[in-house]
Amino acid sequence: MKMTRIDWVLLPLLIGALVFVVYVAFNLVGFLGLGVIGLLIGVIVQRVELEQDGAVSNYMTTSLYAEQIKAQETMTRAERAERRAEIQATEKYRFVAKVVSAGLVILGFGFFALFQLP
Repeated sequence: MKMTRIDWVLLPLLIGALVFVVYVAFNLVGFLGLGVIGLLIGVIVQRVELEQDGAVSNYMTTSLYAEQIKAQETMTRAERAERRAEIQATEKYRFVAKVVSAGLVILGFGFFALFQLP
């Protein structure tokens, strides 16, 4: 995951937008709310990563798993390469979301424990 030139150009804008969103969210919900928002983002990102190869559900959908395996086995090499390329294309965005999630969790719950607990 190498940073390209456009990534470095847009990084200050991303950081500025993130600081603004955190500031607005803090004014609305406080430190505890920031931690909860971070947890929510983290859960969503983990769910997306779990489901990148197919749906993940409960024991009631065993036939769905069988259909997914059959569909993956019948894919051509080009279709498999396309699927891998799609997964790799979203890797950078998922990483950014995980970092933002971890930052919000640390910032929110850490500052809540430091400043708002008696």
